[in-house]
Amino acid sequence: MTTTKQRERDELFDQFRRVEELEEVAEQASAQLDPTQLDRLRSVARRTLAGIKPVRVSLASELLDLDEKTIRSWTEEGVLTEADTASTRRLLDPERLHEVLHIVRELRANGKRADLLDAVWWKLSDQAVLDREDLADSLAEMRRGDVHKA
Repeated sequence: MTTTKQRERDELFDQFRRVEELEEVAEQASAQLDPTQLDRLRSVARRTLAGIKPVRVSLASELLDLDEKTIRSWTEEGVLTEADTASTRRLLDPERLHEVLHIVRELRANGKRADLLDAVWWKLSDQAVLDREDLADSLAEMRRGDVHKA
């Protein structure tokens, strides 16, 4: 007999696998697809991720292969974020969890096993800077050679 928590776990892991598969297909096909098709595929991945329900700490722990105490600590530090729900239970935002999952996997693939909190925090901070529209505009100007002397 399957418990509610087990069904929730299976559903979450399946949804994350689907998002990962869509992202992988988009990455592999990026050279062959025109930008509009690629944007559509990435949009499907984002919408799929946005449709995932807030995640229990225990399930986030399994997904990230970290203990629950670490998940709570990372939430308090702002690395993971709580979902905006009316629940009294701590539930995590699946989009941020997905972002952190990618970073943790990358760090582990590069041999990083300890002190993940700081490494993840810095990666998130770097990405926040890179996502700024004004920086993207400035970098695009530089690539075009549209440089202004100070």
